[in-house]
Amino acid sequence: MIGSDLPHCGFTDSLSGNECETVIQLKPDFLGLSFFEIPEMKNVKALLETSRMGIVYHGQEKRTIGMEIEKLDQQNNYEKLFGLLKIFQLLAEAKNYTILNAQGFILEAELQDSNRINVLFNFVKEEFHRPIPLEEIASLASMTVPSFCRYFKKITGKTFIQFVNEYRLVHAAKLLHEEQMSILDVCFESGFNNFSHFNKQFKKFTGKSPSYYRNELKYVVS
Repeated sequence: MIGSDLPHCGFTDSLSGNECETVIQLKPDFLGLSFFEIPEMKNVKALLETSRMGIVYHGQEKRTIGMEIEKLDQQNNYEKLFGLLKIFQLLAEAKNYTILNAQGFILEAELQDSNRINVLFNFVKEEFHRPIPLEEIASLASMTVPSFCRYFKKITGKTFIQFVNEYRLVHAAKLLHEEQMSILDVCFESGFNNFSHFNKQFKKFTGKSPSYYRNELKYVVS
């Protein structure tokens, strides 16, 4: 579940292995300015606030909610509205989830900046396995390197190098969770070429070593 102003890419690509996706996009006021202020929507309002950090659901709850989402496509508009409210409630009551703590990625940019940033993000998504020289990414944005560095830091609050490394670490966390491969292979598959540096950066980013992170996830999901 991805909250407002949280940049993301699609979920159907060669990295995910997924062949299709169902996306529900909602404006914060799609049910009116005060709908989520009523007492009955207290839990859902809290869910929407939490979603600004990014939420990943696991296990049977994930499968159950997924089936409810897929049902919406076959329903009329009236049924879709109540189906959506049911999905909100299921999401709010779910116990098996991980909060991504992605506040640092929240963007509040103008439309033209959002379009440019999306191009840059998608480029990183495709090319993060290899070194990305600043000259190359600046050229993609039609900027000089100093101008690009200032622009990127202003929009994202991060340097480009910091952003790429964090993207690699998020990808590494995903592999540790979903793939049965060695931590060394995870390191190289995520774009790092130094195992010691990878371990150090991963622990700094998550507070846990890669092996501890994987073992903890196995415990939580089971």
